[in-house]
Amino acid sequence: MSKKNILLFSGILIFIIVVSLMYLKITDDTYEGMSIIPEQHKDIPLFDGLKPTNHQYVMKGNHWEDIYEFYMEKLPTLGWKVEYQQSALDDTDTENDWSGFHSSWRKEGFDGELWIGASYNQYEEKTEVIFDKNPIYTSTPWIEEIPERICVYEVVNSKNCLEINDKSNINELMVLINSSNDWDEEEIPKREKTSVIDFGIIDIKVFYGDDEEIYFQSDKGIKIMKPEGEFFQLTKLTQ
Repeated sequence: MSKKNILLFSGILIFIIVVSLMYLKITDDTYEGMSIIPEQHKDIPLFDGLKPTNHQYVMKGNHWEDIYEFYMEKLPTLGWKVEYQQSALDDTDTENDWSGFHSSWRKEGFDGELWIGASYNQYEEKTEVIFDKNPIYTSTPWIEEIPERICVYEVVNSKNCLEINDKSNINELMVLINSSNDWDEEEIPKREKTSVIDFGIIDIKVFYGDDEEIYFQSDKGIKIMKPEGEFFQLTKLTQ
C-alpha cells in the first residue's frame, strides 16, 4: 500500500472514530436524565412524534390527550396493569386542561414500577412527556383502630404530654403513619430530634428535623415519610 493510500485510510479511520465519539456524546446527553428509555424496551412503545431531550420527550403542539389514550389502550395489550391514573379529563375546570395526566404501571417480570406523565407547556407550545422507573414500595399498617385519645411527647421519657382527643385528627395521623413506606434498613439515619406518640396499644418513636425525611419506629418495624406539613400541624411538633 502506497504512502498516499495509507494516509488516506488513516484519515478516513480517524474521521469515523471522531464521528462515532460525537454520536455517543450526543446520545449520552440526550438520555442523561432518564431512568428508563422506551426505545430500549419492546413492551414500552413510544408515541409517534415524541423526541428525547435529556430528561423528557417533547413534540410541538398540544397532544397530551392523544398520548393519554394511546398508552391507556396500548400498554394493557402488552401485559401492563395500571396501578394509578389521573388526568385533567377528570377535572371540570377547563383552565386546568394543560396539566395533562399521570399514570403508574406494573408488569410481571419488570423490576419496579413504570411511571408515565404528560402535560402541555403553554408558553413553549409543546407537549412534554416523562417516563420514569421507580422501585415498588410497601406500606404495612401499624394501627388498626382509632383510639379514644393519643399522647404526643415532644421529648423521649418526658412526662409532659400533648393530648389529642379529636377523632378526625387522630384518624389523619393514623393514615399518615400507616401509609408511610416500610424501611428495610436496620439503622435509622441520624436526626436532630426524637419524639414519641402513644397510641395506647403502640408507642411510636418519631425521628425528624431540618426538613429531612421522618422516620417512625415501633415494635412492628421502621417506616419513612416525607416531612409532611400536615403531620407537624396535627402533632404540634416543631422542626
